Amino acid sequence: MTLAERSHAASVVADRPDFFDQLITQARALPPTPVAVAYPVTDVALEGAVLAAQQGLVDAVLVGPEARIRAVAAKASLDLGGASFVDADDDEDAARKSVALCKAGRARALMKGSLHTDVLMHAALASDAGLRTARRVSHVFVLDAPAYPRLLFVTDAAINIYPTLDDKVDILKNAIDLAHALGIAQPKVAILSAVETVSPKIASTIDAAALCKMVDRGQITGAVVDGPLAFDTAVSAGAAAIKGLASPVAGAADVLLVPDLESGNMLAKQLEYLGGAELAGIVVGARVPIVLTSRADSARSRLASCAVAALCAHHRAQP
Repeated sequence: MTLAERSHAASVVADRPDFFDQLITQARALPPTPVAVAYPVTDVALEGAVLAAQQGLVDAVLVGPEARIRAVAAKASLDLGGASFVDADDDEDAARKSVALCKAGRARALMKGSLHTDVLMHAALASDAGLRTARRVSHVFVLDAPAYPRLLFVTDAAINIYPTLDDKVDILKNAIDLAHALGIAQPKVAILSAVETVSPKIASTIDAAALCKMVDRGQITGAVVDGPLAFDTAVSAGAAAIKGLASPVAGAADVLLVPDLESGNMLAKQLEYLGGAELAGIVVGARVPIVLTSRADSARSRLASCAVAALCAHHRAQP
């Protein structure tokens, strides 16, 4: 990045809105979304749900051993307010009962508490759970990166390890739907690889070309899609100009569809820890959005994830 580009990036930081604040404000304007919180038996897991309820984003249904949850809340000075309880013996029982609440319509979103992700997802994706759709589920990180003038979506960095082309079709459709739910009517999607040309030696470039042709043929709609694009050309118009790349997405991508989980996870974490980005994220493609929190998430990230889930649930409920 040249000195002039660094100066421009600095001005963007000074002038840009706080996108997470905007998401939280949007969600707060809606009726609270009933959320089943599976096994919140630590202060970190419980705090996110309590904060989201206090902000008016969710109506929390806490699923787990009630006495233990109340003891955690008391020790951490967390006001449970109007939260309701569904008693459960252990993490697997809590996961099953949380999913059942969603299946029955008593909850319109699912939130991970103190249990392992695989326990929750196993319950959510069981054949009789009622939450599966025709699509494969996928995870989307929603990033507020200080040097970028728009929200940035990175997918999939948490669920699908080595996605096939068929998987990527669902991952792309899920991300487009989420962007629509968050108010981006025609998101620009960059299908990432290491280069901008199609090479038989790099499988991700072949997938990118196929996805773009599917868009051309109307098999995937609702977005402007281009690829393969390298990360620099996806987010920097200057880099695209230097490379002589003409693209409706270059320098203005809203969504980055990564080749695999490893590259996506490293990209998102690098943006967080070296680029100062804030991360929220949910699993989409099921009948309800699923908030997968991490022990390292800040309270603000958890709140933003709840806001994203609430906006997604509200969007799905529209006729």
